[in-house]
Amino acid sequence: MGTIHDLDVTRGEKAWLTIGDTEFHSRLIVGIEQYDSVTDVKNVLEATGADVFITTVDPDSRRSSLLLSDLDAELPLDQFVWIGTTSFSRSKESALRTAEILHDSLGINILKLDVRGHDNVPDNRQTVEAAAELRARGTHLLPFILPDLGVARELVDLGCSALRVMAAPVASGRGIVDPRSIRTIIEQCEIPVVVEGGLGSAKHVALAMELGAAATLVNTALVQAGDPIKMARAMRHATMAGRLSYESRPMAGDALAA
Repeated sequence: MGTIHDLDVTRGEKAWLTIGDTEFHSRLIVGIEQYDSVTDVKNVLEATGADVFITTVDPDSRRSSLLLSDLDAELPLDQFVWIGTTSFSRSKESALRTAEILHDSLGINILKLDVRGHDNVPDNRQTVEAAAELRARGTHLLPFILPDLGVARELVDLGCSALRVMAAPVASGRGIVDPRSIRTIIEQCEIPVVVEGGLGSAKHVALAMELGAAATLVNTALVQAGDPIKMARAMRHATMAGRLSYESRPMAGDALAA
């Protein structure tokens, strides 16, 4: 199995996102919140070639999704870009508290900002409000939103580093419900756009990349696959194929018609 940095689509290519001295190269990001096995996390990260390690805490229990001491015994964590996430948060206040814990305990200053309702759908307004407070503290943000161009522009104006746009309800496996709205955000916002949520197959990932996404993020599709490692490899190749297709300037409308 290859190293964590050998995703073919990024060889010889500059980082798709740079925050200070931190560079993001792999265009496939993997969520690990749903795993309860360190070995599974290690195998999936290696199979996808992901170079980002996402960690979080439950703001109520203050526990990591997996114990970092256990992960450190299995993974070369110093080879990954570390970012935090507020994926357990169901309110602005919870997200702000999570961000504070991650900063104070681990020194994390790059945050995958999620503020979702109890339906697990991003709350765009609370996300903007949380982003404004966190940016004032100097936190670098990758917020998760429903595909709304006005909200996307608000977050760009706040100085967010990248946007994460929902393709379909999280864990639904429905793919990209509204590709036109996502493409509009990609084309009209000056920062990288990550597509995630509901990407249940390699086809969905390839389509997201063909639309011009800088990267995709997958989680449930790997966890629930009959063979997570094969699915991880499929997602990896789909990322490469979709990006190369986008860069080749395919016939107009192809991705939208998929």
